[in-house]
Amino acid sequence: MIISRRELLGAGLAAMLQSNAPRALGLASGRDGLLYVPSAYQPGVPMPLMLLLHGAGGTGSRMGGWFPAAEEFGVLVLAPDSRDERTWDAALGGWGPDLEFLARALRHVVAVYAVNQARMCVAGFSDGASYALSFGIGAGDVFSHVAACSPGFMTPRDARGKPRIYISHGQSDQVLPIDRTSRRFVPALRTLGYDVTYHEYDGRHAVTDPIRREAFAWFLK
Repeated sequence: MIISRRELLGAGLAAMLQSNAPRALGLASGRDGLLYVPSAYQPGVPMPLMLLLHGAGGTGSRMGGWFPAAEEFGVLVLAPDSRDERTWDAALGGWGPDLEFLARALRHVVAVYAVNQARMCVAGFSDGASYALSFGIGAGDVFSHVAACSPGFMTPRDARGKPRIYISHGQSDQVLPIDRTSRRFVPALRTLGYDVTYHEYDGRHAVTDPIRREAFAWFLK
């Protein structure tokens, strides 16, 4: 059988569209972001969504270590880039352009994919964890869950709803020491009535595969 060049290219395009490789959001030139769609995704069948925020100086592509767990647990992952290459706007002194881009990215994903809007989590690492914790508390009417891995600050603009919260932190973290961060945040949140799952682990300022898997399992429980 002879296969034409057009058929070969068409087959390659179809394979690319069916691939579960991370894909660019296509919402901005330069700093944009990624969307990971698990292979289990079926059009029209709502799937949980995790909005995943990178640390300082990073991009959504730096969060690729989370994608295998997203594939395993069947969760859409939206990993946007902060507007400023240094970090997220709240860490630079004010809320604004990142909030606008996150809202735009979420609208885009919900319009294109079937998202279970009753089970959405905002999560992150380091500055991304701080942003997720602060943003998620203020958007608890949108996000049912908030997962913060090694957060450094907690400065919500508002408090809406009561999202469930997961916090993990390495006991030997020298970048954002645990005594000045999570060990203060967790008691404060519990005093305010939040359901907080807290995990201290033997480690530094990093997220391990077991912690990622634990966060996904907690989110879907």
